Amino acid sequence: MAPDEPTDAALLAATARDPEAFGLFYRRHVRAVLAYLLSRTRRPELAADLCAEVFATALEDADRYDPRRAPARAWLLAMAGSRLVDSVRRGQVEDRARTRLGMPPRALTDRDLERIEELVDLSRGLSADALVADLPPEQRDAVLARIVHERDYGDIAADLQVSEAVVRQRVSRGLSGLRTRMEADSQ
Repeated sequence: MAPDEPTDAALLAATARDPEAFGLFYRRHVRAVLAYLLSRTRRPELAADLCAEVFATALEDADRYDPRRAPARAWLLAMAGSRLVDSVRRGQVEDRARTRLGMPPRALTDRDLERIEELVDLSRGLSADALVADLPPEQRDAVLARIVHERDYGDIAADLQVSEAVVRQRVSRGLSGLRTRMEADSQ
């Protein structure tokens, strides 16, 4: 992100009065979300449907985004993980947010599917694993387990054989490290 570009938080805050703000936010993060979803589903059509629902939800919840809790990309990837789990549980992609926004489903052409795969190939380095690669291993594992895989603190603590407080501290420190790195990258 160039120094004169608005932050993700500024774009989300401006969404209600400036639709292009969300468009920029979308273009900034769509590859990472698609890459994450495609890496988990291995199905471009499903990844595209889930991605659409993630961004529809982000559009609805733009005013609730809190940059102090997590970087926008982590917020989106957490939503993506949640939508993915819901779709597996239900056997279909949830489309409530898209329906509320009046967004009809879009039939994907072969070219659309190729484009999804191209976008993902261009952004392989933007997976959730890549985003946390520079964190200390214990923070990285805790952030992935809690934010990406949406596991409960108690479950993570049991697996790691540490207390919930330790897991919470590792997640907090990991997210803080990501936030600091992303802020430095944006300047």
